[in-house]
Amino acid sequence: MTISDELENDQSGKLVIISGPSGAGKSTVLARVFRNSQLPLRWSVSATTRAPRPGEIEGEDYHYLSYDTFQEKRARGDFIECFEVFGGGDWYGTLKSEVAPRLTGGDWVVLEIDVEGTRAVLDHYPDAITIFVRPGNLEQLGERLRARGTETEAQIERRLEVARKEMESVSIYRHVVVNNEIDTAVVDLCRILDRYDSDSVDSP
Repeated sequence: MTISDELENDQSGKLVIISGPSGAGKSTVLARVFRNSQLPLRWSVSATTRAPRPGEIEGEDYHYLSYDTFQEKRARGDFIECFEVFGGGDWYGTLKSEVAPRLTGGDWVVLEIDVEGTRAVLDHYPDAITIFVRPGNLEQLGERLRARGTETEAQIERRLEVARKEMESVSIYRHVVVNNEIDTAVVDLCRILDRYDSDSVDSP
């Protein structure tokens, strides 16, 4: 069955795409949204060829695949979107099995993916709720990346360059949340999602 076939099936759930530069605080904001929201939000766990980092758990943080297994799945068409990220040889992708069955079951499936991935997913799910989470400015983003202490200055500069390009593509998203302050960003994102709840009087 192709994605086009799947889209013809009844789906009571919604697809939510969250993007934003690395270091913009997407994961922190989303973790709080999941705790606070009454909507049936479910993570779509991405697949990756990179090795797990300390504390990461298979099936919760990522599906960790060997390069060969990832490429086999890619050749079979098991991904909605997949790309090599940052040119470092590591691949990331969204598995169809993480999305279509959950949408049919009524879940709101949340994808945390980049701009390139968003474009690919929108080709198949044009009605997805798309939200871009951004810092106040690139200087703030650089400070956050350096404070993490996990990358070299060259890697940080590469991420900042990618961030500049991503922020130029913000027009493909329906909504933008500026994460200057976590509590405010969480409230803003929850309000956006609530607008799409069919039980809400504010639903668009």
